[in-house]
Amino acid sequence: MTYPPNNDPQYGQQPPPYGQQPPQYGQQQPPQYGQQQPPPQYGQQPPQYGQQQPPQYGAPQYGQQQYGTPAPGSYGVPAANLASWGQRAGAILIDYAPILVLNIIGSTLGRSSSVFYGLFYLIGVAVWGFNRWYQGGPTGLSWGRKALGIRLVSEATGQPIGATNAFLRDLCHFLDSIACYIGWLFPLWDAKKQTFADKIIKTIVVK
Repeated sequence: MTYPPNNDPQYGQQPPPYGQQPPQYGQQQPPQYGQQQPPPQYGQQPPQYGQQQPPQYGAPQYGQQQYGTPAPGSYGVPAANLASWGQRAGAILIDYAPILVLNIIGSTLGRSSSVFYGLFYLIGVAVWGFNRWYQGGPTGLSWGRKALGIRLVSEATGQPIGATNAFLRDLCHFLDSIACYIGWLFPLWDAKKQTFADKIIKTIVVK
């Protein structure tokens, strides 16, 4: 003879409120209002009110820089993406080639009259300014850089530096030349492959 399951509450157990289903076997009962939470495990301190929980291992904190991310305000270009010294040297040679041709023509014609030399000198300055400042500043691409697949950008933002800063950068190249042209060779061992002019204007050349 079998008996129906006994659904009566056990001794000392409060019956569920009206309309609430009794807990199933193995199901955790949510704490009631005013019910005391279970004590912490051995050696574990209960968190105080308003106390910040310790971070989990490997979890970044709010506002904390993650490993491998660039520092704030830095463009953070990997060294592999910086233009090599050979690319930079080839680009400036291409930029200077039209000026060299104009200087040769001006010097040849200037033997008979200095007017021709001055005229071709001014034309050369205009061509250089158009290529390096007017066009190269806002885009980062001069004729030589475009041919070699490199670009001049700001070290902080990664954006082109504009015509004015491009003009100032070419003026600062004077410092690269006065010390036995050591500034032009500086990208060979510099971590950011910068010349003295790049460090002053805060520019880099990228692929």
